[in-house]
Amino acid sequence: MAIIIDGKKVSQKVKDALQEKTAGVQVKPGLAVVLVGEDPGSIVYVNNKEKACKEIGYVSKKIVLPETTNESELLGTITKLNNDKTINGILVQFPLPKTLAHLEEKVIYTISPEKDVDGFHPINVGKYMTCKGSVCTDLFLPCTPAGIMELLHAYNVPIAGKNAVILGRSNLVGKPIGMLLLGEDATVTFCHSKTKDLKAATKQADILIVAIGKPNFVDASFVKPGAVVIDVGINRLESGLVGDVDFSSVSNVASAITPVPGGVGPMTIAMLMQNVWKAYTNQTRREETKR
Repeated sequence: MAIIIDGKKVSQKVKDALQEKTAGVQVKPGLAVVLVGEDPGSIVYVNNKEKACKEIGYVSKKIVLPETTNESELLGTITKLNNDKTINGILVQFPLPKTLAHLEEKVIYTISPEKDVDGFHPINVGKYMTCKGSVCTDLFLPCTPAGIMELLHAYNVPIAGKNAVILGRSNLVGKPIGMLLLGEDATVTFCHSKTKDLKAATKQADILIVAIGKPNFVDASFVKPGAVVIDVGINRLESGLVGDVDFSSVSNVASAITPVPGGVGPMTIAMLMQNVWKAYTNQTRREETKR
């Protein structure tokens, strides 16, 4: 039976360390979250981020805009937050309502790179695409990929020289986690819907990361015995939440595996909180140099 990689446990360690740092400063880090509309899933995510801020001791500012919000109102709200010195990090909850979905790229570009705690702005993407090894830890890394790396480090999973296979090529998870693994000297292969003989590719993986949004897609026949399997998927079925990996079969083949829920999910918010601390320290240091 595989070792269960416990994201709840590791994320709590991250948050505890941030709480200790925050207790030592007089002016607390501030995170603003902008929510447009009333998407139930988005509301849950925003509330979880607000809860994490409260737990650590951050200042949390939630701005809820109606679904009828227009482009100038949304971008104007972001611009005000860019100029608000009490706010160190800005996050706009995606997806936006259908009427504003075309603005997602413009929203990302509007957020100041210094406050882009999601790590989506092209300037921040460029920085982590060119970083290597420990240097990457000083950047705003996308929260889910950063959380995956934190889990691998916490469980002492060897990365250098290992074959890492990424199933999925999204800008949010697939591409960035591949670059972070490459930065730590893994040999990285990306697989996707056009990959020929998918199982032959995934069975080469010492580290298999699955982020495709298909419930229970990867079973034991995809996995090399002894591989470490990271399941990024979250799929809501009538039976409950399941990942992209068939946990019951793969856990009998892998050496270590993340569960769903309780694996990668908790790490995403923990790494967001870590990015807020980075933003706070960077901005505080810059203000001090001006004096």
